[in-house]
Amino acid sequence: MGCGKSTVGKSLAKTKNIPFIDLDQYIEDQQNMSVRELFKEEGELMFRKLEREALLELIEANTPAVVALGGGTPCYFDNMEKIIASPHASIYLNAAIPLLTSRLKTEKAQRPLIAHLENDEALIEFIGKHLFERNAFYRKAKHILDIHEETPAELADKINDLLG
Repeated sequence: MGCGKSTVGKSLAKTKNIPFIDLDQYIEDQQNMSVRELFKEEGELMFRKLEREALLELIEANTPAVVALGGGTPCYFDNMEKIIASPHASIYLNAAIPLLTSRLKTEKAQRPLIAHLENDEALIEFIGKHLFERNAFYRKAKHILDIHEETPAELADKINDLLG
């Protein structure tokens, strides 16, 4: 969350001349409902089930694309194992808490998991807790890219270099 998956993914897809798919948007299109509405009306567990179904569809389609997953996607069910077992590259964009905080504090209203947080301290605590809980899943990715203040185009170039 906040590391730039969608922005970098779009840049990478453009350089590779392949489609970009944001998993959340893919789910929203299928359900005719925003992620925020799905969380509110159906609950997180139902959203995670829909997310898994969408992920498996994309893995099994085996069509060249850059897919940006939600931050929780690798952490539910056996999603990360399915990703790793697939022939597709997986990349973890590893960002430090201060960078994530500065990016997310301006986007809180659009993000259901952090919209309720009242101040920067609560956001920092939330990010730290989630990174701690999710790190074991994220670090299973085939490639880990530490990010700092690079532009999306610079990160797309680094990913191209990683993938060869």
